[in-house]
Amino acid sequence: MSTVLANRAKMIAHGAPRVIHNDAELEAYTDALFQLTALEKPSRSEVEAIELLTLLVERYEQEHYSIPAADPASVVRFLIEQQDLTQRDLIPQFGSESAVSMFLTGKRNLTLEQVRKLSVRFKLPADVFISKRVVEAKT
Repeated sequence: MSTVLANRAKMIAHGAPRVIHNDAELEAYTDALFQLTALEKPSRSEVEAIELLTLLVERYEQEHYSIPAADPASVVRFLIEQQDLTQRDLIPQFGSESAVSMFLTGKRNLTLEQVRKLSVRFKLPADVFISKRVVEAKT
């Protein structure tokens, strides 16, 4: 490995991935990433390229296009709207329609069991449904 990285300047001069500095580079790296991830059986070096490009793209996007964290009630309201659901559709996750309503109006926080059930139902990470304020207050 050390011989591969022995001449870093030469490696970069030959087009090795670098830190992304602008949207044009982001677009080029994203295109390359899509092409690599479309491969049915990527080689070991292609998998390593996917990992590296993913890190570079994520870093640039977090610095330039970060999305502020939404509170859990806003997330659930968005999901209800996007999936054309009603509060009644979430009774299995909350236990009752009044529990759904109390959560959506800010009168009640989610229990860990509700977080787990929402995560499974919507196929999203559990932390999407956990209030960042609650986590910060406990640390």
